[in-house]
Amino acid sequence: MELTPLRYLIAIAEAGHMTRAAEVLGVGQPALSAAVRKLEEELGVALFDRTGRGVELTEAGRVFVEHARGSLREVEDGRRAVRALAGLETGTIRVGGGATAMGYLLPPAVKAVRGEHPGLRFYVREAGSDAIAGAILTGELDLGLVTLPVTHVGKDELMTVGTVADELRLIVARGHRLEGRKSFRWSDLAGEAVIGFEAGSAVRGVIDEAAGSHGVTLDVVMEVRAIQSIVQMVRAGIGVGFVSRFALPPHSDDADTSKAGGGLSCRDGKLRRTLAVVRRRDRTPSPAAAAFERVLLSGTGGGG
Repeated sequence: MELTPLRYLIAIAEAGHMTRAAEVLGVGQPALSAAVRKLEEELGVALFDRTGRGVELTEAGRVFVEHARGSLREVEDGRRAVRALAGLETGTIRVGGGATAMGYLLPPAVKAVRGEHPGLRFYVREAGSDAIAGAILTGELDLGLVTLPVTHVGKDELMTVGTVADELRLIVARGHRLEGRKSFRWSDLAGEAVIGFEAGSAVRGVIDEAAGSHGVTLDVVMEVRAIQSIVQMVRAGIGVGFVSRFALPPHSDDADTSKAGGGLSCRDGKLRRTLAVVRRRDRTPSPAAAAFERVLLSGTGGGG
């Protein structure tokens, strides 16, 4: 049922007169009469009794007018809510990513968006790329940062809206024989204990594949998810480890690992990977998610 006839009905009920209601609404009386007749035909009851002084609601009319008022209030509430979302006054952004995204790429973007739009809320999930892709496909997340290529079933339903170039670098403890170097070869890691990302993760796959292509099988003595855990284990002298370049600022006061020098690049071929900001191809992002996406891409330098 259209809303305009409901507004006409309420105006007539409040004015108690067709002509006065027409004047208030700024429409012709025939239009009001036609709207009332159509409503009465749809409902199968009379809504007004005609009197010498104007019109009065029937019992059915009084019941219907109350519901009409309630419907219009709900519609107006809905309009205000949509305007608030469009104006980024409210809204929830659901985003996910792995250790690098959670620790280094998302926080600056979240801070920037929250500073500009404090009414927005975030739901953040840390997981491997495959799990994040799956959560986006099921609608649990709006967007995510994943390592390419995406291998999850249904990957064709995802679209890449921006990419970020990353490099994995080796870190070692203070006093380690590789300390102070700017690079390493895979042969340098033969027999070395390695603190690795959990098996099955995309980043672990990049490292294992590169090592294997040079005839080296890494001796992974511990598997963890968090980058900071790898740093702490390396600092304790348990083994060497690999972390994203984003976790290695060019200038650092950390004297316990090669982190101060930005980590060691691989001389046999840099450990490069591509991080992608992805979302469902068939979903239009909410105003809040779209705003966050723009800030995230501008901050990481991603753009396709």
